[in-house]
Amino acid sequence: MSGHFKTAFSRLTVDLGAIRANYRAVASHVAPAACGAAIKADAYGLGARDVAPALYNAGCRVFFVAQLSEALNVTDTLGKDAEIVILNGLEPGAEAACAAHGFLPVLNALSQVARWRGLARAKGRPLPAVLQVDSGMSRLGLDATAAASLAADPAFARDVPLRLVMTHLACADEPGRAANAEQRARFQELRSLFAAVPASIANSGGAFLSTAFHCDLVRPGIALYGVQPNSRSAPMHPVVRLDARILQIRDVEAGVGVGYGLDYAAPSRRRLATLGIGYADGWPRSLGDTGSAWHAGQRLPIVGRVSMDSMTVDLTALAPDALAEGDFVELLGPSQSLADVAHDAGTIAYEILTRLGTRSERIVIGHQTAAAATLEIAK
Repeated sequence: MSGHFKTAFSRLTVDLGAIRANYRAVASHVAPAACGAAIKADAYGLGARDVAPALYNAGCRVFFVAQLSEALNVTDTLGKDAEIVILNGLEPGAEAACAAHGFLPVLNALSQVARWRGLARAKGRPLPAVLQVDSGMSRLGLDATAAASLAADPAFARDVPLRLVMTHLACADEPGRAANAEQRARFQELRSLFAAVPASIANSGGAFLSTAFHCDLVRPGIALYGVQPNSRSAPMHPVVRLDARILQIRDVEAGVGVGYGLDYAAPSRRRLATLGIGYADGWPRSLGDTGSAWHAGQRLPIVGRVSMDSMTVDLTALAPDALAEGDFVELLGPSQSLADVAHDAGTIAYEILTRLGTRSERIVIGHQTAAAATLEIAK
């Protein structure tokens, strides 16, 4: 068999221009605080090797990943003045590789501190890092006692010069929660132990709380990818579009069952389309009999269960010749946002975005030349 054929039954379009616009909007909102970017989980599923340089071209210089492998994946796409911060820290044995590439590990526990500090002493030179303290989320970070012990040790500052002290908000997507102010107050106490070190508390939601949460650096993630992080933020530019191809169209009579379990029975004569997308492509199974596709502003309800590789939607509301086998219908786009799909699926937009599978044809738009990037940063 020779030649290359596009056999994907779905296509995911990623707009780098929209990502850059979202970054500029957040950066402008939080200024004079600096603005980094979370590109973990392959830039929330959108392709970190495309997204990272787009953000760099928009002026971002601090990038946050979750794992060392993610840092290694993007380092050659960024300029030498970029810093890559590894949020989850390092697994034992990964310290040398991290130091060799100049990445900044987040030290979340005294065991991580000891290994990183040990490498610094073995090399006979300081190794910078980021320190995370737990301000109340009980997920990652040093507690007050451990943080105080490091602050009281002058040799620690010589071995490990801190570039940032950070924490993470548990409820930034709910601006009215008292927990936000409580965490900020705890963080202020803990960061005072390292008064000369820049501080960071705000994720996407935190960036749109009061300026007291901006500190020296904010770390937006989901806002960059088109999702409004909380009710106080401006709407973000949509970044993704997902379309699925019609594999087959059929007319069924009243009472005919559809899909696994025959959970859905046609209430009257219906015109149905089977789409080439399913839960193996990241489209949630929970959308069965709940979610929808769209065409020309018309909602096409999902009928029956979402299968591994396909699902069925109801075309009855359309004119008989409106769609044909091989045509595409919209799943994410102008008619249906990530937030809409997340609501129907009973989950959050983060999960929808990061689960979109690898079988979709990826179409990346909004690339720019180096000259255009220089002009954009200068604006």
